[in-house]
Amino acid sequence: MLGFIARRLFQSLLVMLAVALIAFSMFRYVGDPIASMVGQDTTDAQRAELRQQLGLNDPFVVQYARFVANAAQGDFGISYRHRRPVSDLIEERLPATLELSFVSALMALAFGIPMGIYTALRRHGVLSKAFMALSLAGISLPTFLIGILLILVFGVQLRWLPSFGRGEVLSLGWWTTGLLTPSGLAALILPAITLALFQMTLIMRLVRAEMLEVLRTDFIKFCRARGLPERLINVRHALKNTMVPVITITGLQLGSIIAFAIITETVFQWPGMGLLFIQAISMVDIPVMAAYLVLIAFFFVVINLIVDLLYFAVDPRLRVQSK
Repeated sequence: MLGFIARRLFQSLLVMLAVALIAFSMFRYVGDPIASMVGQDTTDAQRAELRQQLGLNDPFVVQYARFVANAAQGDFGISYRHRRPVSDLIEERLPATLELSFVSALMALAFGIPMGIYTALRRHGVLSKAFMALSLAGISLPTFLIGILLILVFGVQLRWLPSFGRGEVLSLGWWTTGLLTPSGLAALILPAITLALFQMTLIMRLVRAEMLEVLRTDFIKFCRARGLPERLINVRHALKNTMVPVITITGLQLGSIIAFAIITETVFQWPGMGLLFIQAISMVDIPVMAAYLVLIAFFFVVINLIVDLLYFAVDPRLRVQSK
């Protein structure tokens, strides 16, 4: 077990170094950050001095090594646009993104797994067909269109929910949350549904497909032949053997929710990291863009490590192989 964790940590370190190299080298050729920082009246000497202060004249290897060393300490440099440390900007925006992502993931799991089980056990029911139609719409429609439709119906026509912003938030140390205020909860509903709908339909279809496959196995037929109750067979035996691929997809989708919350945050003007990244692209704010991609890669690496550890708890075959 310890050897497995050590190998995964070493692989994670290599992945993080590769992502940092790709992000840093790619954004090096996006544009000239000096042009977005200074005005038209700035002289060439002042531009050259600013470039020297930012370290943009150093060789690529030196800049990359400095970026990795500082990033390991949580220092991603100074934002060209905001003239503030990037770590401070991330600290302000990260709670909003994580709050939206985790609420969306919980909604996707809370609705997707039961719907997948129900559609597998009641394949020809009217409600099952309705769930399958909903899943088809959730997979087919793009996220930004779902968000716009929700804003049109619930924000503009019915005026039930706010269509932008985060509402009132409370500060708990450096963490800010809108879950403890009525306006914060109301502002969270539409973006959370928008972000969760695709993940929910994906989980539902995956659970349904795996459940149907397990129910056809000889193991389940033997359980029925022994006279075990149908509910016990479905929950304890069939569902348990369905969980390994579900854990895999759920873990990867949680990382995807955090990474691809950009579209939802842009549609709803949610003050998270995705909106900060979009603004950084328009202003060629290289430190913010590189820090965002490195942080997203870090989330994926941590989630994948947790998923691998959960395999040992769910699938006994992996524990036998490791021994």
